[in-house]
Amino acid sequence: MGTDERGQARRKAAFIDRDGTVTQSVAYYITKPSQVELEEGAAEAIRLLRSKGFLIVIITNQAGVARGILTEDDLAAIHTAMREKLAALNADVDAIYYCPHHPEGLIERYSGECSCRKPKPGMMLRAAKDLGIDLKASVMIGDAERDVASGKAAGCETFLVKRKPLTEPTVADHCVASLLEAARMICKRA
Repeated sequence: MGTDERGQARRKAAFIDRDGTVTQSVAYYITKPSQVELEEGAAEAIRLLRSKGFLIVIITNQAGVARGILTEDDLAAIHTAMREKLAALNADVDAIYYCPHHPEGLIERYSGECSCRKPKPGMMLRAAKDLGIDLKASVMIGDAERDVASGKAAGCETFLVKRKPLTEPTVADHCVASLLEAARMICKRA
């Protein structure tokens, strides 16, 4: 781990995508807390990563806000439900960063380009500043190439979660079948 400009130790983080990595994806968007279901092994993966000193930071695009499908209050309730399900399994999340924007959003205040929507690294950069994270000692785990691109842009090691064989090349550092497999790989060497 590195140090900041004041010489204080910076922490490592596991940045993890939400839908399809921590929570099961639904057909369109998760719009209410009752739809939150954890991916198999997600809680165990988070516990493993925390046991090796990683902060757990969820990084998620939530264009449903820009599209008027849910509000930020709805999203907060969904995140509370996710945190509660994880906490019930002794798997705590340190922070959640989300991007409510989309270039084609219907809600004006969320419509347009931004620096936080993955594949851009804005959410990770903000988390690093807020939480004192050493990005080079951190990892990004997600189920889409935009997650990998975001992690690469931030300088993190990247893991692409694919439950089916890849049909196209990836720039991810590692390709794994689940969040739990990624956590085991990371923890084996941490």
